[in-house]
Amino acid sequence: QVQLVESGGGSVQSGGSLRLSCAVYGYTYNEYCMAWFRQAPGKEREGVAAIDSDGTTTYADSVKGRFAISQDNAKNTLYLQMNSLNPEDTATYYCAGTYAGIWCRSGGLVPGASVYSHWGQGTQVTVSS
Repeated sequence: QVQLVESGGGSVQSGGSLRLSCAVYGYTYNEYCMAWFRQAPGKEREGVAAIDSDGTTTYADSVKGRFAISQDNAKNTLYLQMNSLNPEDTATYYCAGTYAGIWCRSGGLVPGASVYSHWGQGTQVTVSS
């Protein structure tokens, strides 16, 4: 049974940094692709960053150069390093995963939420000005 458990959210001032973690249970190394999404109150869920089973990464334009997605396969953990945070980054952040396939590629864009079959419970990130 696949389970994703996020941690690392919190409150930070504008310009600060946070690192989110997502512990992955039930997937086998190299058999899945993962992503981070976020959702602010009253807004649609937005894809932030994705990583394919071969390590290829993609980012939303709004976070390019500030956020970095990575994974530690030995620890079965997905990370999102967030730097230069601003109040527009305030949202609940979710990690998501699915078994690897051509659906994990989306022409250089973060795949849509419907691609991912497993989701974490979310972790809140609040950035104050």
